[in-house]
Amino acid sequence: MSDHLDDLETRTSDAREADLFARLRPVLEAALSAPAYAERLKGLNPAAITDRNALSRLPVLRKADLPALHRGNPPFGGFVPASPGSFGRLFTSPGPIFEPEGTGVDPWGAARGLFAAGFRRGDIVINTLSYHLTPGGFIMDSAARALGCAVIPAGPGNTEQQMEVISAYRPQAYAGTPDFLKILIEAAEARGVDISCIKRAVVSGAAFPPSLQAWVKERGIDAYQLYATADIGVIAYETSAREGMLLNENLIVEIVRPGTGDPVAEGEVGEIVVTNLDPHHPQIRLAVGDLTAVLPGVSACGRSNTRIKGWMGRADQTAKIKGMFVRPEQVAEIARRHAEIAKLRLVIGRANELDTMTLKAEIYAEPAGLVDAMSSTLQQVTKLKGVVEILPLGALPNDGKVIADERPVG
Repeated sequence: MSDHLDDLETRTSDAREADLFARLRPVLEAALSAPAYAERLKGLNPAAITDRNALSRLPVLRKADLPALHRGNPPFGGFVPASPGSFGRLFTSPGPIFEPEGTGVDPWGAARGLFAAGFRRGDIVINTLSYHLTPGGFIMDSAARALGCAVIPAGPGNTEQQMEVISAYRPQAYAGTPDFLKILIEAAEARGVDISCIKRAVVSGAAFPPSLQAWVKERGIDAYQLYATADIGVIAYETSAREGMLLNENLIVEIVRPGTGDPVAEGEVGEIVVTNLDPHHPQIRLAVGDLTAVLPGVSACGRSNTRIKGWMGRADQTAKIKGMFVRPEQVAEIARRHAEIAKLRLVIGRANELDTMTLKAEIYAEPAGLVDAMSSTLQQVTKLKGVVEILPLGALPNDGKVIADERPVG
C-alpha cells in the first residue's frame, strides 16, 4: 500500500510551481468575470501572472473584510462568478461569512490529510464536527468518503448516543476537535465503555497542545492535525514525520508581512495568504488572518511540498490607543517611507495611567535625523505621538508581531 495519496505529493518543487501557475491563468480569468474581482483586479492580464513575484503584486483580500463585503452585496460580495444554485451546499460561518461548497469529490481538499493520518478504504469514521450550517462536518465527511471510508455523521455533543454508536459500529477513526475527542475518551472511561476500536484521528478547529497529544497517545490513538478554514478547506496537514505541517496540493500559499501583501523571507513569521485553483469559486490572495512560518528542508515522510510550523497566532493585531485604532497596515506604511528600516514593532504600554507607544526599529543604517524623521512619520500615519527606539539587526523576535500590546490586563 502506498504511503502517499498520489504522485502529486512527491513531485519536484519546480514541477509543482510550473503546474500551479499554469493552472492559475483560467482561475484569474474566471475571477475577472465576478464584479468585485473585476474592480479589484482592473487592468490585470492573467497571462502575465506566471510566478510568485508577479502574484505578489496583486492586492490582498482580507478575510476580516468579508462580513461587510458580503452584507453589502449578498451572498458572496460579488467575488463568486457562478450563481449560488450551481454549488452543492451553501454555508455560513460567524461574521457572517457565506461559503459555497463545490460539486466535485472532496471539494475541500481534506482527503490528503486523512490519508496521511492513516485513513484507508473500508475504515469506519465517526465524524463529530458540526453538520449544521457551517462546513466543518462536510469537510471531513466528503474527504473520508472520497477515500472509501464509511462515515458516522455524529456531530458534536450527545455523548450517551455517541457511546452507543461507537459500541455498535466499532469505528477505527475519529474526526473532530481535539477537545471533543478528550470528552469522548473521558466519558467512555467513566462509563466503562470500550472505545479501543478507535486507533487514529484527525483533529482540527482548536488547539492541540503537546500535553493533550501525549494524553491521547497514551490511550492508543494516533492523532494528526489538520489546518483548515471554512473559506479554503484544508491548507496544511500533519504527517508521520511530525515535523510541522505540509501544505496541501492545488493551493498557492504565501507568507506575507502582516498588514501588507509583501512576502517575507523563508523562516520569518508572517500571515498566511492563499490562492486556490478553482475557477468555479476563485479566491485570489485571501489573507486568512493566521500567522505561520516556513520550515526549511523536505519532510522525512517523502512528501515534497513546503512545510509550515503550523498555527502561530493571529495576524490581526489592531489595537486601540487613546481612542484611536492603530493597524498593522499603518506600521507597514511607516517602514515603506524609510528605506533604512529592516523591521518594525510598535509596542503599546501604560505609564502614569496613560497609553504609551514605542516604535522599535531594526535598521540597516542610521543617517543623521532618522529618529526625528521616523517620529514625525509615526505621528503623521497614526495621528498619535510616540517614542522611536533604534535596534540592531536581529534584535526583534521572529514571531510575526508588528503591534505588541503590553498594557496590563484589568
